[in-house]
Amino acid sequence: MIILGGFGLRRKSTGRWSVPRVVAVAVFLTAAWLLFACGATPAGPHLIQSLTLSPSSADAQNYPAGQVAFVATGHYDTSPKTVRPLPASWGAESVLMWQGSPTYGSANGDVLVDSNGVAQCAPTASGTYAVVAWAVQDPNLHGTCGSGNSMGEPGCNVVQGMAQLTCP
Repeated sequence: MIILGGFGLRRKSTGRWSVPRVVAVAVFLTAAWLLFACGATPAGPHLIQSLTLSPSSADAQNYPAGQVAFVATGHYDTSPKTVRPLPASWGAESVLMWQGSPTYGSANGDVLVDSNGVAQCAPTASGTYAVVAWAVQDPNLHGTCGSGNSMGEPGCNVVQGMAQLTCP
């Protein structure tokens, strides 16, 4: 039997080389440690932390045909940290002031927002409305949520952003 250096390689009398099990296990464990230490661990879910809309406020009379294109931007906990435009669900709510604080209710068709975030006031609408976009926070979370709001937004596992729209 011939031993080469400190590597533990042995040449048997048959002419074949062999590696002791201890060396093979050590090499495997070192390779596994390097793999995990270099970030090769399975990634967790890419969770959205907040959602912003731009413009943050708009007056419909200052836009061509009264159509305001809102863009959603998602801010995440892992790279890529910012996603713009963020695919989102859209809706609108009325904004009423009650004891100095805004309260939100159904827009009753006064403002329509399409699936691309383009909002338009109905001819009879006037006042301030909230344009709302929302996205699922954790796509891996399954189950039923509580009741949603007037726009059909689920009651849980969502992050929403809001902008102000003034109708003439």
